[in-house]
Amino acid sequence: MKVNILKKALEEGKNVFGPFCKMLDPTVVELAALAGFDFVIIDMEHGPYSIETVQQMVRAAEARGISAVVRVPENSETSILRVLDIGARSVQVPQISTAEDAAKVVSSSLFYPKGERGMCRYVRAGEYTAIEKEEHFGKSNESILTIIHIEGVAGLENLPTILTYDGIDVIFLGPYDLSQSCGVPGQVHHEKVVKRMEEAVALARKSGKVVGTFVESVEDAKKWEKIGVQYISYAVDTGLILNAFKNITTGLTNH
Repeated sequence: MKVNILKKALEEGKNVFGPFCKMLDPTVVELAALAGFDFVIIDMEHGPYSIETVQQMVRAAEARGISAVVRVPENSETSILRVLDIGARSVQVPQISTAEDAAKVVSSSLFYPKGERGMCRYVRAGEYTAIEKEEHFGKSNESILTIIHIEGVAGLENLPTILTYDGIDVIFLGPYDLSQSCGVPGQVHHEKVVKRMEEAVALARKSGKVVGTFVESVEDAKKWEKIGVQYISYAVDTGLILNAFKNITTGLTNH
């Protein structure tokens, strides 16, 4: 059974960085790896991905030695099962507000005795039966990384009970949706949002959980690192490319 290098890095206390991906070409995954990122988040919630495209993105990540995290479109057994069966070992689930939501993530992601993930050997995750069923069903749980999005005030208020649930590896704080929930949509640096997030980081860290968040600048990444965030999503492939193009065009004379 292959080691989940992202899960291993987080367990060792390392800070990791990677962009969200909305572009469909696996080349963008290779570029992220060549640039030195630790992971990419393939975004099925806000991106245009089919399950076939996600599988190709996961293959590209493995080929380049980078981790592929898949953000599923919703907290459903089928959505989670399908991305795990195609070989993704890190799943990120949006809109978690209660301990019951978190329990559903674990149940869908892990095999017995920790969960009730649907069982099939004839899939990429099981190497199409090239590995023994005892290894696939018995050891897969060790390599699965579960990441849940806390994106609203309700999720923050229920965080103490969410944190008690075994099987969740990373608590991801979504600043944009949280800003909307706080009544200041889009203002991710507003004191209401920052205060709520800082309190959540402290609570999660006290419970021994890894914390993640989304940033759009190196300065913000460094700030949240100091506060205790290990899993840092750095911007989005489309925005990064657009900004790189704009830096060039604005520097050209008479353009």
